[in-house]
Amino acid sequence: MYDRLKGFRDFYPGEQSARREVTDTVERAAARYGFREVATPALERTEMYVDKSGEAIVDELYAFEDNGGREVALTPELTPTVARMVVARGQELSKPIKWVSTRPFWRYEQVQQGRFREFYQTNIDVFGSAAPEADAEVLAVAADALTDLGLTADDFEFRVSHRDILGGLVRALAADPDAVDTPAAIRAVDKRAKVDEGEYFGLLSDAGLSRSTAREFDELIAGVETVNDLDAVAAAGGDDVADAVVNLQNVLAAAADFGAGDYCTVSLTTARGLDYYTGVVFECFDSTGTVSRSVFGGGRYDDLIESFGGQPTPAVGVAPGHATLALLCQRAGVWPEEALSTDYYVLSVGDTRETAARIAQDLRAIDDEVVVETDVADRSFGAQLGYADSINAETVVIVGERDLANGEVTVKDMASGAETTAPVETFPPAIGRPTYDDFA
Repeated sequence: MYDRLKGFRDFYPGEQSARREVTDTVERAAARYGFREVATPALERTEMYVDKSGEAIVDELYAFEDNGGREVALTPELTPTVARMVVARGQELSKPIKWVSTRPFWRYEQVQQGRFREFYQTNIDVFGSAAPEADAEVLAVAADALTDLGLTADDFEFRVSHRDILGGLVRALAADPDAVDTPAAIRAVDKRAKVDEGEYFGLLSDAGLSRSTAREFDELIAGVETVNDLDAVAAAGGDDVADAVVNLQNVLAAAADFGAGDYCTVSLTTARGLDYYTGVVFECFDSTGTVSRSVFGGGRYDDLIESFGGQPTPAVGVAPGHATLALLCQRAGVWPEEALSTDYYVLSVGDTRETAARIAQDLRAIDDEVVVETDVADRSFGAQLGYADSINAETVVIVGERDLANGEVTVKDMASGAETTAPVETFPPAIGRPTYDDFA
């Protein structure tokens, strides 16, 4: 007997049907805004991730040398891949480029609540627009996806921030701006809620801030709770910070116009840990705090396409992670029921396979979503009826030799147990989904 690998999961039919419903809901929300689906490979060259994140990233990858001697890795995220794709055909693609993709990723990291070594995300990205409306549309798609799942403003919030505000403040407050490691300071902010106070201020100190400056910086960013509070930040940070504040205000205003304003709060203690983020960033949290870590996040990464050899191309995206999204939906009581759903089971008794098969095919032709099963294991009447019950069949159509001799089939409603008959020659009717009530 083989054990499943740690950090990898099996999904049985009921679980997978719920996951599929959630994935379809998220993808439909993106499709309504004109995001087009792309598909991407599971393997990329390892150097693509090393160039972006440094040699240390290899320890977090499923990386190996393939039979051709190439150093490759299972993809740990989508952003570098879609950046490569945009570079490859950037001049051929109409801007803005709006893509959506759902697929698995792999990272060798510590397994914990909502975090696995194989995990699934839906990535939603806009390339080629620096306008605040692009950021706002990404927020609106994410909000629509969550509300389509049945979540409300009482269930989640988007904590919206701006990396240029944080970086500009660090440089403006530091005694020697050139001695400050700005990316390291922003990474420290990203860890603010995850480490104790001493470690947090130690990280800011390691980034080049004095203890007093680190305190001043933290008090400024922690004191921002509304858009109006950004004025004090702009005054303390100089022109670069003031420009970033205006950009953040414009994004929030556009998000309100696009219907996502009720879900957005200003939170400068939100930073996102990846260095390729450049402007507005945000994270989605459970409003009740029951799901302790961020549900998902996103933001702007305007420099990444150029760093991959392409033309300067602004970009912004969001990537709902399915594991943490499931935790939020389950907490809020809107996770789809993990149960099989079957519209019809065609039960065949005796030498009736030809007619039963014709009825099953005609039922499947009603529409693309109808689910019809029939016997493929040569079981008895009772065994077939028990199986129909186990797959939650709504209606059982019994095709027996005695029924056919009378020119009819038996239609059984599984919920009530009631039965009636219908003419075999006109079953199923040309229009509609036939049930017991249509013939009772």
